[in-house]
Amino acid sequence: MKQTFEVENVKCDGCANTLRKKLLNDFGEIEVNLSVLPRQITLDIKDEDIDKLKETLKSMGYPMSSEKLDTIDNITTKAKSFISCATGKFDK
Repeated sequence: MKQTFEVENVKCDGCANTLRKKLLNDFGEIEVNLSVLPRQITLDIKDEDIDKLKETLKSMGYPMSSEKLDTIDNITTKAKSFISCATGKFDK
């Protein structure tokens, strides 16, 4: 079923490129909407795979907006997102 999720720390095409490439093998094609805040990703996903997606996004520095992070996790995910973004800019 196609579902849309709000994702934090997605700033640019580099971030979107990283999301599309890193999630492709496990989750298939990902659409990234950079025209809204918070940013949105849309993909065809089963409900039982959402927790895996949530953990994968967080490990890349792009937690779902619905996830409440403590201060340390918030800082950590922002730092990871900068690295993921830079990787996405160079890995086209």
